[in-house]
Amino acid sequence: MREVILKAVANPPKILWGPFLPTILNMGIQFPIMFMFIGTVDANPLIFMVSIIIGHIVSIALGAKEPHISAMIQAYGQSAKSSTNLYKVKGNKFAP
Repeated sequence: MREVILKAVANPPKILWGPFLPTILNMGIQFPIMFMFIGTVDANPLIFMVSIIIGHIVSIALGAKEPHISAMIQAYGQSAKSSTNLYKVKGNKFAP
């Protein structure tokens, strides 16, 4: 059982050699923009395919430098919430 846990921690999930979350974000942002430009301006989709590939190469480079970047992005999203203070004081106070 320890081997499965260690393998999952040591090898984070990847999509086509890129880390999971940055790759999904790249595709999730660029595909809708591509379809909007194709529908409105009749743009050539080959231009967008080149930008998607460049974005994926950047994602692969980030994943090679920091393999756990997906976990770091998720952790930042959960911890970057600001608290609301009950009393007017300077800074964030986490006491109710």
